[in-house]
Formats: sequence, structure tokens, C-alpha cells
Amino acid sequence: MPAPIRLRELIRTIRTARTQAEEREMIQKECAAIRSSFREEDNTYRCRNVAKLLYMHMLGYPAHFGQLECLKLIASQKFTDKRIGYLGAMLLLDERQDVHLLMTNCIKNDLNHSTQYVQGLALCTLGCMGSSEMCRDLAGEVEKLLKTSNSYLRKKAALCAVHVIRKVPELMEMFLPATKNLLSEKNHGVLHTSVVLLTEMCERSPDMLTHFRKLVPQLVRILKNLIMSGYSPEHDVSGISDPFLQVRILRLLRILGKSDDDSSEAMNDILAQVATNTETSKNVGNAILYETVLTIMDIKSESGLRVLAINILGRFLLNNDKNIRYVALTSLLKTVQTDHNAVQRHRSTIVDCLKDLDVSIKRRAMELSFALVNGNNIRGMMKELLYFLDSCDPEFKADCASGVFLAAEKRWVLQNPTINAGSYVRDDSVPNLIQLITNSVEMHAYTVQRLYKALLDDISQQPLVQVASWCIGEYGDLLVSGQCEEEEPIQVTEDEVLDVLEGLLVSNLSAPVTRGYSLTAIMKLSTRFSSVNRIKKVVSIYGSSIDVELQQRAVEYNALFKKYDHMRPALLERMPIMEKTATNGPTEIVQTNGETESSALDSKHPPSITQPTNQANDLLDLLGGNDVPVIQTALPTKPASAGGELLDLLGDLSLSGGPTPAPAPSVPISQTPFLLDGLSSQPLFNDTAAGIPPMTAYNKNGLKIEFTFERSNPNPNISVITIHASNSTEADMTDFVFQAAVPKTFQLQLLSPSSNIVPALNQGSVTQVIRVLNPQKQQLRMRIKLTYTLKGAPVQDLAEVNNFPPQSWQ
Repeated sequence: MPAPIRLRELIRTIRTARTQAEEREMIQKECAAIRSSFREEDNTYRCRNVAKLLYMHMLGYPAHFGQLECLKLIASQKFTDKRIGYLGAMLLLDERQDVHLLMTNCIKNDLNHSTQYVQGLALCTLGCMGSSEMCRDLAGEVEKLLKTSNSYLRKKAALCAVHVIRKVPELMEMFLPATKNLLSEKNHGVLHTSVVLLTEMCERSPDMLTHFRKLVPQLVRILKNLIMSGYSPEHDVSGISDPFLQVRILRLLRILGKSDDDSSEAMNDILAQVATNTETSKNVGNAILYETVLTIMDIKSESGLRVLAINILGRFLLNNDKNIRYVALTSLLKTVQTDHNAVQRHRSTIVDCLKDLDVSIKRRAMELSFALVNGNNIRGMMKELLYFLDSCDPEFKADCASGVFLAAEKRWVLQNPTINAGSYVRDDSVPNLIQLITNSVEMHAYTVQRLYKALLDDISQQPLVQVASWCIGEYGDLLVSGQCEEEEPIQVTEDEVLDVLEGLLVSNLSAPVTRGYSLTAIMKLSTRFSSVNRIKKVVSIYGSSIDVELQQRAVEYNALFKKYDHMRPALLERMPIMEKTATNGPTEIVQTNGETESSALDSKHPPSITQPTNQANDLLDLLGGNDVPVIQTALPTKPASAGGELLDLLGDLSLSGGPTPAPAPSVPISQTPFLLDGLSSQPLFNDTAAGIPPMTAYNKNGLKIEFTFERSNPNPNISVITIHASNSTEADMTDFVFQAAVPKTFQLQLLSPSSNIVPALNQGSVTQVIRVLNPQKQQLRMRIKLTYTLKGAPVQDLAEVNNFPPQSWQ
């Protein structure tokens, strides 16, 4: 058989290929020749063939058929064979393949070999791809080599020990005696790997961290020698002595000095020397300074040293390298809360970064600028940020506008970023700004006047129009009376204000949500303006609108004029100052499309019922739930309208015997009660429901679900079921979610739960309200799905409930 071509010739041949197909053809032809050679057990050229195979593997072609050949080369007595064999093992094998275990004995023999280079190959391979089993078997040999006087082997053994500790942390103590003399070594390679080993041990074990804190003076001495030593051609990089070792020592000092006063005190002086003596004209010096800054910020350093570190980051902001500027901004963002005044000194440089062309730097500068805003610089910073908001790319506008809102919430000044941000502001910005305006009592007149002017100039920016409509509805009397003291008041009549709002209702630029804001604003003005008859006509016109949301509002507002006119002034009075609460708490303030009516009537509901976040459901709750979707869930991340797994719950519940039912349209019900029906004379729930006995729907794995029943007075076809979830296990059940589905002849609405944590040992319960519409008075059947987390493990279960008491559905 002819001798195979050399590796160099193969590389030259492959590089001559003009197309990918031509290259694949060459590789396949060579692989076939290599396979034939392996089958014939050709020991002469095995090393050459494996080397070529490794090159093809690096090009991305399969080379797994050469794994066993690598083991044969490792077992060879030739150094050249061993070198290629170990290289192949590191590239082609890993701990997921059982073949690698066959190497254990060869590596053990080579670790005890008389030649240091063979020992070095074995250490490299074990440190690269050794499994936990191999590490346990060979840790003793690695520990022996760590104590040897040969610096070549000690540095390789130290890195191998790092891999062993990562794979088998309990073997850490085995290497503790060998670490005593590692830092006394003069060889920089051994010092470097020793610091890496000590860092790994300190990060993995608090006991080791305490033990090695006594080495801080020795580490400080090594670092001092590095920065004070003269030129050393062997270790010099751009005029700095061994920057790699300096960085490693600084990282270890950062770990040792964290939360320890004595260690921090011992390293304060050397950190100051590094910060002042390191050359910053080269990138190498900047890397050392950056590590020094991180170390100063993490340990319990002196205040002067922290100011020095922040000044270094300030100098980084003036660097031409974009990466260095980005790193500086990110680091300042982390430290701005603890060293606010020191960072403030570099405010002008940070603001200049808002003009940078790099989008990453621009975003970090924007975040840091908002973090620097306080009562002293609010006007100057807001001027810069609003200028940035006006000129920045659309991707920044939403975050920048929200940042301005948050700054204004601190009660320093009220700005209007919606004018600059246009339609890019986030959805939560409108209710946030409305709340902010509500709480700024002394600025109501100024705000409504500025927003009215903005509305006259431009009605295309929907968030701006929504906020302006809400403010005009709330404070229209202040606008007409001209009570603004901050600027010259404008002269405007009631009819002019109503003309603007009516124009929004008919404008093609207005979104449906914006029209809802406008109609509600007009309704509010019926208690603030004298033009009540004109407002009645507008409201009655939209009672037949093709927009269902607008029609529903108009019909209910019309009912206020006719049936409940005596309650209208109280219901439409100004919103009180709102407290900002958790978004999922039971006392959440619901702001949906500026509907003050729903908020004003919240007190009429029992405390256990929370309004759903869906816009339509706010008013449906007040109607008694006569038009509810087939399935609704209170989870914002899993809308029921998307179908999904909730519809799968229906299974074979269909009473018609057909396939899984699809969401059915709402059942029309005659004599639909208006918004306020039943509030003055009738209780919300029927007292006769007290005779319906409770039932246990689910009792498994310590979780018990009980149903109690009530009947809704406005519509006897609606059953109100309250679930009570209790937990008898010893651990809390977190992320608790209850979901339910009913056959298509029913309609079901699920309100928000009182909590998503079921307390352990029956120390409390989670309640949730289900409303079921049963127009045909059929026997109620329900399928429920329960998901929760217990002791860190997710649990999911399905159950069918068919034993409802007859009183609950008859």
C-alpha cells in the first residue's frame, strides 16, 4: 500500500478547492483512505493519519472514527505518537463518552513517567477532559506532582488541580498542604497557576477563604515587586511587568478582602500604588486599572480610595476606545448607588456620551444619567434628557420616556415627555403619568393648560392624546377658569373644549382606546361645565356606535343621566390622590383607559373580588357578569383568548358528545341590568345561597380545594363559587395557579386569586372567585388544573368535578 500523503500536502490540496463541493469530495476521498489504513492496523502511518483527521475535524467534518486510534497512539512508547494521541483525545473525546475511561491507566502510567514532557501531556489531557471518575482515580498523582521541584510540572499540575476541584469539590482538602509553598516560587508561570488554584478554592469553600486570608501580606508583596521592578524582557508586555499575573492577583485580593476589615486594610496601600503608578497609554495598563477599580469597589476600602477608583473610570470615559468607554459606564452604573457624589463629578462627561454614535454606549449613558438625577440637578439633567429624547433613535424613546416619568415621580418637577416621545412610549407610561399628574395637586391648572395646547397642535400621538383627554375631563373647570399661575393663562370657552374632545371622537387618527378616553372625559365634564344638554346629545349618539366598547360606555353613561342622575356628581367627582401599590396585590388601583367610574364604584364590591385587568371586564363585573367569555384566567402571561392548554382541559366534557368544544359566543340574556342596577336596594349576593352546602373538589398530596357557593341577585343564572385552597404539608406551595374549564353550554369567568402562595400547615388559605353562567339550568361539570411548586419541584395535576350540589345549579 502506498504511503499516505503528509499533513502539509493535505492542507495545500484542500486550500486549492474552489467550491465547497470540491472540498467535501477531497475530504471524503482522504477519509476513505484513512479508514482503510486503520482497518489494516498500519502502525507506521497511524500518527500521520490521526494528525490529518484532527485537521479535518477542525474544519468541521466528522472524525469520530479515529477515537480508538488516539488511544492506541497514547499507549505507544514514542513521544511523537503520544503527543498526537493526547491531542486527539482532547479534541475528539469528552466525559460523555465511555471510551475515555480506557485512557485512565495510560494517563496514570504517564503521570509517573521519567520524562517531564510526557508527564506534561498527561496533565494537560486530564485537566482538559477528565471526568469525575478519572479525577478521583488520579488526584493522588496530581497532588504529588504539585509538590515537585520541577516548575514546568508544577504549573501544569496546578491547572490540572483546578479541573479536579471543579469536578470533585470534596477533593479540595487533598491539595491544601501542597499550596503552602506555591507562592514562594520565583517562576512566574507557577505563580500565575498557583493564584488561579487559590482563587478557585476560595470561591468554592468559605473555610478555604478564611484559611487563605493569612496570605494577603504575601500577595501584596508579590504585587508590589511586580509594579516596582525594572524592565524584564521575559515578562514585559508594553512596558508593564507581567500584567496577566497582576490581574490574577488583584482578582484574588478582591475575593479575600470582601467583607473583611483586616484584609481590606492590608491591601489599601498597594491598591493605591497600582492605581497611581500604572501607565494608561496602553490597553494593558487599562486592563490592570479596571481590575484595580473592581477590587477597590468590592472590598471595604477607604473613601479616598473609592473616589480614586471612580476618577479612573471617569478618565476611561475620555478614552477613544469604545470598549473602554462602555466598561467605564457599566462600572459607574454599578457604583452610583453607593458612591453617588463621586460619580456626580463626572456628570458632564456622562451626558456627552449620550451623543456617542455607538448604541450600546448611548444606552448605558442614558441609564446612568437617570441614576444621577436628583433634586439639585433635575432641571439641567431633564433638559439634556429631553433633548436626547427628541433626537434619539426610536428604540430609545420608550425607555427614555419611562425614565423621565420615574424621575418626575420623585416629586421634583413635572415634565411631559409624551410630547417628545410620540407614540413610542410604553403602555404603562400613560397610567403612570396620569397618577403623577393626580398627585401633583398644585400643578393641575398648569398641566391641563399645557396639554390642551399640545392637543391643539397635534392629535396624532396617541399616548399624548390619552393623557390630555383624561386631564381635560378631570380638570376642565380649571382650564376654562384660567387659574394657571405658572404661565399666562389662555382664554378658552366650554364649547371650544367640547369641540376638541368631539373632534377626537370622529378623527381617523384616534385609536379605539383614545376614543374611550375622550368619551369618558366628555362625561366627566357634565359635572364641571354647564353645557349638560350638549353632552347628553353626544353620549346618546354613541349609544349606537359600531365600536362595542364605545357603545357600552355610552349606554351606561346615558343610564347615569336618566336613572341615576342624583348620583352622577358623586360618581364623576375628581380622582383622589392615588397610592402606588404592587401590581398583583389585592388592593391594586386599576387604571384602565382612564375610567374613573370603575374606580369610584370599587367600594361597592366585596373585598374578595378584584377587577380583572381586561378593559371590557371592568364594566362586565358591574353588570353582574352576564356576558363573560367561555374561559378567563387572571394570569396576564396566559390570556385565555389564545386558546392554549386551558381549552385542552375541556376534554370529553362536551354535553353534545362531539369533539372538544371551541369557545362559544356569549349567550344573549334579556333585561340586561345597567351599570348601577342593584346597588341602592339589593345585596350583591342572594342570602338563600347560605343553604348550599360546601364541597371538597380536590384533596391530594396535602393540597385541599373546597368550593363554597353564592347566587348573584341581578341574574339567578349566575353561580358564584369561591375556592379555598389549603396546604397541610410542611412547606409553602409557591407559584400556585388554579385553572378551570366547563362544557360549551356554560360560560365561566375566573377572577384574580388572593395570593399565589398557599401557606404550609394550614396556616392560611388562598381564595379565588369563579363565576359560572348556566342559562339552561343543566348539571354543572368542571375540569380543573392545578399547578404549583413544592420544595423546589414543580407539580401539575388534573381533576374532574362532577358532584356539585343540586342547589348550586338548579
